[in-house]
Amino acid sequence: MKTLICIIAALFLFPLAASAQDTTQTTRRDNRLTADLQFLTRGEIRDGGLSAVESEAALGDHANFVLGRARLVVGFEKSYLSTKIDLRQTGIWGQAGGTSFNVYEAWAKLNAPVGLFLQAGRQSLSYDDERIIGPNDWAMDGTSHDALKLGFEGCGHKAHLILAYNQNEENMTNGTSYYTGGALPYKTMQTAWYHYDFHSAPLGLSLLAMNIGMQAGLPGNNDHIEWQHLYGGYAKYSPSRWSFEASYYRQTGHNENGQAIKAWMASLLAKWQPSSTFGFKAGFDYLSGDDYFVVPQEGHIGLIQHDTLRGFASVFGSHHQFYGAMDFFYISTFVHGFSPGLQNAFIGTTVKPLSNLSIGIDYHYLAMSTRLRDIDMDMTLGHEIELEAAWQIKEDVALSLGLSFMTGTETMQRLKRASSDGPLRWAWLSLNITPRIFSKAW
Repeated sequence: MKTLICIIAALFLFPLAASAQDTTQTTRRDNRLTADLQFLTRGEIRDGGLSAVESEAALGDHANFVLGRARLVVGFEKSYLSTKIDLRQTGIWGQAGGTSFNVYEAWAKLNAPVGLFLQAGRQSLSYDDERIIGPNDWAMDGTSHDALKLGFEGCGHKAHLILAYNQNEENMTNGTSYYTGGALPYKTMQTAWYHYDFHSAPLGLSLLAMNIGMQAGLPGNNDHIEWQHLYGGYAKYSPSRWSFEASYYRQTGHNENGQAIKAWMASLLAKWQPSSTFGFKAGFDYLSGDDYFVVPQEGHIGLIQHDTLRGFASVFGSHHQFYGAMDFFYISTFVHGFSPGLQNAFIGTTVKPLSNLSIGIDYHYLAMSTRLRDIDMDMTLGHEIELEAAWQIKEDVALSLGLSFMTGTETMQRLKRASSDGPLRWAWLSLNITPRIFSKAW
């Protein structure tokens, strides 16, 4: 009853609260303007770090390159209003005219003291562990959405509603079709997220429901929207030095080709932090796969007809932090684009020999969640070991590096067209400089 009263009060008091803030703004000095820069440089060495698809086999699977990102982030805040503009330039060193300049974020947010807010514009979205919706910051361009977000946060509750509708052009000659060339992969999206933190226990629970409309058909010829649905939940329990996380999601509906979707995933993660200098983690991810997955011999064409897609798609998540750092899964595709699913069992440890230095090592056992129908092969895909170190040199200067090694199986070679000549290797070194160049309050 208390929660219901709180929400009803917020709905009715929002206009009054906004008006009251207008009258007191002249006497309060709560305006703040900030400007931040980021210069991120990351060099990578890959020996089979991503799949070499059949058409690219002649190019080999060794690559050295340097990525760069420059950002300018300007933010303004006052009691009832906050805004943000995030400009990015990204590219590969030596690229001729191929660099990208984009507005990653540009939004305005209206706040009320009763807990209601409205945020409109291009914005980064981050929910729970970012498995389903996250900024995907490892990718230089990242992921953001043109959306309207309505929310309430108060009385121990958080409830967000996200609405998005995308269009290629503002004129009417091409109708409302939204095809390739758009900034976002979907035509329309509606998402509801609810989170509650218990006061009597270190427990937080979240519920998420998404409705994604994908453009289908041909422009002017039976063009329509196919709807995909995702729903599920996330929980985190953090007693003392332990932390436990669990999630479960289902996908239904149809893809843009009209194929039915019936997929699901589940994850478990346990962390133990006995001291400030040592931590341990272990977990397991299961993502469903297509129940009829044919892999032809290299050089052959496989004709596959699926009535129902059962391979779980991780939608708009920060994919790099899950399923192995070498990004073989859910960033690069399998042969023919279908998915045999994934089982990911992992353990890891982190040590901090110095207050500004951390070193981590993780091990992943990776396997399919379905069996191949055309040949009797082991479900195991491989074993991956990851080393990572992060050194905070100064407050706004950080250096990090990573090394990954994977021993793949014959199954992995068939599914990813990956080289079988020894282990797959990947190394990276990153310098991240993030100075605040301006801050003014009045």
